[in-house]
Amino acid sequence: MEFHDDDLERFEAEGAAPLPDTQNKGYVDHDGIRLWYASYGNGAPVILLHGGLGNSGNWGYQVPALVDAGRRVVVIDSRGHGRSTRDERAYSYELMASDVLAVMDSLKIDQTAIAGWSDGACTGLILARNHPERVSGVYFFACNMDPSGTKEFVATPIVDRCFSRHVKDYAALSATPDVFDAFVEAVSLMQRTEPNYTIDDLADIEVPVAIVHSEHDEFIKREHADYLARHIPGAELVLLHGVSHFAPLQRPAQFNAALLTFLARIST
Repeated sequence: MEFHDDDLERFEAEGAAPLPDTQNKGYVDHDGIRLWYASYGNGAPVILLHGGLGNSGNWGYQVPALVDAGRRVVVIDSRGHGRSTRDERAYSYELMASDVLAVMDSLKIDQTAIAGWSDGACTGLILARNHPERVSGVYFFACNMDPSGTKEFVATPIVDRCFSRHVKDYAALSATPDVFDAFVEAVSLMQRTEPNYTIDDLADIEVPVAIVHSEHDEFIKREHADYLARHIPGAELVLLHGVSHFAPLQRPAQFNAALLTFLARIST
C-alpha cells in the first residue's frame, strides 16, 4: 500500500525518512555565513530547496527516488535554517538565491534543475529569472510571487504538527538553538513583505517551469497558481489531489511522480 501521512502525525513524531548516507556533504563559506549541503548520486543535477522554517531533512522521501531515477541530488539548508548559519541581515529571497549560487559554484555545478517547496520555490524562480544560464528548469511547488497570492493564515492541526516538528529540528540542528523565536520572526517578515513580482517580471522568466499546486493548500490560493501559469511563458500547471502544502510528506509517491515527469520533460 502506498505510504500516506496526510495528517502529519508521523512527521511530527519522527520527521521525514532519514536522508541517505553520503560522504559528499559539508559547508560552503559564503559572505560571512556557512551553508550546509549534501550531494547524492550521479547524473543530471537537481537541487532541492526546502520551505521556510524547515531543513533539508524534509526531503527524505524525495532524495532516494531521484537518485534511483539517475539524478544527482543536492540538498541545501537555507541560511539560518537547519545546520546553516545566518548573519544580522534581513532575510530576502534574492539573498537566498545568491546562497544557492555559492553552493553551485563550490560544487562546480554549471547548470541545474531546481525543485522548490514554498520559500524554496520562490528562491528557485528568482534564481532562474536572474541567472537563467544556471537553471535548466524550476519545479515551483506551493508558493506565491506577490502578496495577493496568499490566504489568510488559519492554524490547523496539520499546520501545528508541522510547526512542532520544525521546533524540534531547529533545537537539534541549529548552531544557535536558543533563538528560534527571533528566527521565526525574521523569516515571517520576509514572507509578509516579499516577493513582489509583477506580470512583467514573470514574463522575463525563460526557463521551463511547472507551477505545482495542491488541492488543499493551506497558504496559497488556487487562482494565484493559475495566474502564475498564465503569465510565465510556457509554464505548465500541475495539480496534486488529496494533499496540502505538505504534499512531499503526505503522499510522497504522488509528489515524486509529478517531479520526475517534469524533470524528464526538461531533459529531452
